[in-house]
Amino acid sequence: METLKVLSLSSQPLKHLFYFAAASSSSTHAVTRTSSSRLFFRCCSSSSTAAASARVAGRNRRSSSETPSSTSDRDAVRAIRLKKVEELRGQGLEPYAYKWERTHTANQLQDIYRNLGNGEESTSESDCVSVAGRIVARRAFGKLAFLTLRDDSGTIQVGLVPVHNLLLLFSIYFPRLLVVSEMDESIYLYWKDTTGCCLYCEKERLANDQFEMLKMFVDIGDILGANGSIKRTEKGELSVKLNSFAILTKSLLPLPDKYHGLTDVDKRYRQRYVDMIANPEVANIFRQRAKIVSEIRKTVESLGFVEVETPVLQGAAGGAEARPFVTYHNSLGRDLYLRIATELHLKRMLVGGFEKVYEMGRIFRNEGISTRHNPEFTTIEMYEAYSDYQSMMNMAEEIVTRCALAVHGKLSIDYQGLEICLSKPWRRETMHNLVKEVTGIDFNELGNDLRAAKEVTIRTIGTGIENKDKCSIEACESVGNLLNEVFEIMVEPKLLQPTFVLDYPIEISPLAKPHQRHAGLTERFELFICGREMANAFSELTDPVDQRGRLEEQVRQHNERRATAISEINSEEKEKKSDDNLYEVTLDEDFITALEYGMPPASGMGLGVDRLVMLLTNSASIRDVIPFPVLKIQQ
Repeated sequence: METLKVLSLSSQPLKHLFYFAAASSSSTHAVTRTSSSRLFFRCCSSSSTAAASARVAGRNRRSSSETPSSTSDRDAVRAIRLKKVEELRGQGLEPYAYKWERTHTANQLQDIYRNLGNGEESTSESDCVSVAGRIVARRAFGKLAFLTLRDDSGTIQVGLVPVHNLLLLFSIYFPRLLVVSEMDESIYLYWKDTTGCCLYCEKERLANDQFEMLKMFVDIGDILGANGSIKRTEKGELSVKLNSFAILTKSLLPLPDKYHGLTDVDKRYRQRYVDMIANPEVANIFRQRAKIVSEIRKTVESLGFVEVETPVLQGAAGGAEARPFVTYHNSLGRDLYLRIATELHLKRMLVGGFEKVYEMGRIFRNEGISTRHNPEFTTIEMYEAYSDYQSMMNMAEEIVTRCALAVHGKLSIDYQGLEICLSKPWRRETMHNLVKEVTGIDFNELGNDLRAAKEVTIRTIGTGIENKDKCSIEACESVGNLLNEVFEIMVEPKLLQPTFVLDYPIEISPLAKPHQRHAGLTERFELFICGREMANAFSELTDPVDQRGRLEEQVRQHNERRATAISEINSEEKEKKSDDNLYEVTLDEDFITALEYGMPPASGMGLGVDRLVMLLTNSASIRDVIPFPVLKIQQ
C-alpha cells in the first residue's frame, strides 16, 4: 500500500493514540518517526510485525484497565469502577437509572429517515430523538472521545469531538472505519459493521461538565442514553447529532477485548450473557431460534392443532426409554420424576376427546452430554386422531420446509460445508432396505435365528467397526435389536439428505402399532438429516392389552439388565456408578387405564427443536443453540 504521511501532533496526544492502537487494533502496522514533525504509517502483513505488535500490546495491556490479563487485573478494574459509582453518587447522580425515554432504535431511524438527502439536517423540533445502548468501544484522547453504542437492532457511533484536522490516521489504527472525513467543524466516522446510524457530537454542543464526565466516568460496558437531532452527512451516513447523554447503568466488570472477543469456549457457554455482548452473531442464533419456534407453532396451529400443557413432574416417567431425573416431594412423601417425554399425557388428551393436540416444551433425560445431547432439551410432540404415520411424514416435511423459508428464504441450505436440499418430497425407505443397501446384509433372509444373524453380521462388517460396536452387536437380544444396531452403526451417519426411515422392529418400538403387512415390524418412521435423528413418529398403538404386554416386557428386560449391573459392582461403587441400567422403571398403570376407556386410531410425532435449530443456523453443537446449557462444575 502507499505510504500515508500525517502531519505532526503534540507528543502527549500521540502517546495516548499509540497506546490505544496497540492495545485494541486487530491489524498490525509499522510506525516510523522520521523527524519531530512528521510521522509515516505503513500497512504491513501480520506475519512481518506480529512479534513486535505482541510486545507492544503486552506492555500496554499491563497498564490498561480495559484489557485485564488476570483475575487480579479484573478485580482492580472492578475496584476502580466501584469508586466511580461512589463519586457519581457523591455528585448527586444515580449510576443505575430507573428508566429512559427512548424514542427510536438504530434501525428505526434508518427506516424513518431513508429519504433524507446527503448533507441535509432535519431542523424540526419533532426530529429530536433519544437512543440508548451498551458501550462496546470507547476511545478518548485528551479532548477527543468516541463511543460505539449497541442496541438490539444495531450499533450507534457516539462522538465527542473538538475540531482537529489530523484524524485521518484513525483510518489506519481502526480497521473497522470505512471513511473518515472532516467538514463543518465536525468529524464524521463511517463504520463497516454499523447496521444502525452514526451518532456524533461537537464538543461545543455539550456542557463542559458533561464532556469531562464522559472522559472520567464512562467505560466500555456501561449502558448509555443519548439525545440529539438527525442529519445525513455528505457521505450519506444517517447520524444523530448529540445534545446530551446520561449513564443508565454503570458496568463494574470489563468486557472481553473488542477485536478478539470471548474465545474461551467453556467460558462462552458458562457466561452466555458476556458471549452475546462480545459476539453479536451468537444473539442472532437465539433470534433465529425464536423465529423457528414461532414458525413451528404457526404451522401446526394452521392445521388445526391445539396447544396443551402436561405435567413436568410425573409419578412414573414414560413415553420413551431413558434414565429420568428423580426428585422428592416433601408434602406428598413420594418420589417424582422429571418427564422424559410428553407422549403419554398427550395421548390421554386424545382419550378425553381432543383430536389434534401438541405440546412444545422441555424434556429432561439424565444421560450423557455431547454435541447432540443436553440433559434438558426442547421437543414438539403432536398427535392427530384418525390418521396414520404417513400423515406425520407430510407434517414433518411441512414444518421443516416452512422453518427453512422463514429463516433463509430458500430450501437449499449449508450445514458445516455440506449443501442440504430440503425441497419436497423427501426420500422414504425402509430400515431393511437401507441396511441391505449399505452392508449387503438382507435381514429378511435371516429369519429369527439370532446366533446365525450375529455371525453373518460380524463376518460382513466386523473388520470395519470399533470394538465397542462389536460388543453392542454381541449384546443384542433379538434379530430386531440387531437390525437396529447395524443400522445405527453403518447407515445412520450416511443419511445426510432428508430421509424417512420406515418400519422399525417391534422390539424397539413398544408404543407403535404393528405393521399391517409385515410381521415383526411396526408402522414407525424416524427422520434423519445430516446423519442425525430429527423426528420420530408412529401409527399409535391403541390396543390396551397389547400395550400392557409390551410395556411389561420392556420393564422385565430393563430389570434384568439392572440386576446384572448391580451384581457386577460392589456396594461402594454403587454410589458412584452412573450406569444407565441402574435406575428403576415402573409401569404407568394410569396410562393403561386411559387406553381401556378407548383412544381413537391416531398418529403421533416428536420433533427435536434444538436439532432443527442447529440445522437451520449452521451450528455444530447443541450448546450453541441453547442459551444456557448444562455444564460441569467449574473447578
